[in-house]
Amino acid sequence: MGRWKCCLWSRVALMLLLVLALSCKPSTAATASPSVPHVKPSYSFGRTFLGLDKCNACIGTSICKKFFKEEIRFDTWLSSHLKLPPSSLLSYSGNYTDDAKSWRLVDITRLTSKYQHDRADKHICTSLLKTKTCSLERALRRTQRFQKWLKAKRLTPDLVQGLSSPMLRCPSQRLLDRIVRRYAEVPDAGSIYMDHLTDRDKLRLLYTLAVNSHPILLQIFPDVEGWPFPRYLGSCGRLVVSASTRPLRDFFGAAPEVAADLALQLLAVLRSMGTNDLNYFLYFTHVDSGTFGVFSNGHLFIRDASTLGIIDREEGSQLIDGQQEYKDIFSCLTVDCQSAFVSCDSIREKHSLVMVCQELLPKLLTGKFLPPVQEKVDGFLQHCAHSLGDERGVDEAIAELAEILKPLRSCDSRFAYRYPDCRYSDKY
Repeated sequence: MGRWKCCLWSRVALMLLLVLALSCKPSTAATASPSVPHVKPSYSFGRTFLGLDKCNACIGTSICKKFFKEEIRFDTWLSSHLKLPPSSLLSYSGNYTDDAKSWRLVDITRLTSKYQHDRADKHICTSLLKTKTCSLERALRRTQRFQKWLKAKRLTPDLVQGLSSPMLRCPSQRLLDRIVRRYAEVPDAGSIYMDHLTDRDKLRLLYTLAVNSHPILLQIFPDVEGWPFPRYLGSCGRLVVSASTRPLRDFFGAAPEVAADLALQLLAVLRSMGTNDLNYFLYFTHVDSGTFGVFSNGHLFIRDASTLGIIDREEGSQLIDGQQEYKDIFSCLTVDCQSAFVSCDSIREKHSLVMVCQELLPKLLTGKFLPPVQEKVDGFLQHCAHSLGDERGVDEAIAELAEILKPLRSCDSRFAYRYPDCRYSDKY
């Protein structure tokens, strides 16, 4: 009996010890955290890669959240190493999503090469502050031009005089109002007055216009209104994101019916540049194999708008040629300060067509068709490349080549931008 009582007391003591131990230690049931999904390694940008370390001498920040939330990804991120591409490249292919499920291709580009950016940054410091390195924003804020921008209520021709962008060589007040009203890097746009632009916004707009007006053209002439440009999606630092296109150079070896289709689209774009509802005349100062691009549905667009000039046929230029010679640090960020401006009065409608006939159409159309048709095409291109002469206008010349090419294109699913409409319309 005594032995049984001893065992009982031993068990009671053991249970008390267990209770005391549990009361001192938090319950595992109460503290167990919910299951946490596996977090993949985060992509590391660095402000330098994006160019954010140079803001506000940059393009903007409207799409930075997409980068940091990994809703914009470079193609190289699909690899296991998750490495960023070299910062020295001028453009990158990327993927963009709004819902993390469906992705679409985008182009991620710099306004100019990193080498040119770095050289321009150094030029700002050495020219304005006489040092090798400096705060770019502080240096540019001290300039006479930017001080005028700070005081201005409206963007006027005198504020952009001397900038190297072809778009601003012959500016009208109507065009400048459109730039301010549609500037997409600010939260509140819609007014022709710059009241909704902070000092930071004004510097970014001025910097963009001084370096490369490509993103501004995409904003003021959007694709949703029928303009032949890819959609502007936003900017982060010194990178611009827009809808993806393949450069025209990729199609120089295309089948005859594809070449004929692209040539006809190219002619249609040139026609729209000279004839549109807004009465703006757009012209090229230079074209090459990367100027135009083609979407996945076969639709051709202007891929690089940096060499486009604009003349307002409604208002005309409000900047006389003498004013164009004014130059300062903003005139020299990407070009030689000694380069001469083209007179607004010297620009003709046929210039763009002649350049396309010299540089692009021969690479696209030469040797593609049977002898009778090829001879007609070659004859036209040779005549067109020599300035068309004075006896024919641009519309007549475009119509002549279009009549040769129209019977050569086909109607099938390769041309998704006009299929199956082409089966039921004489337009195609």
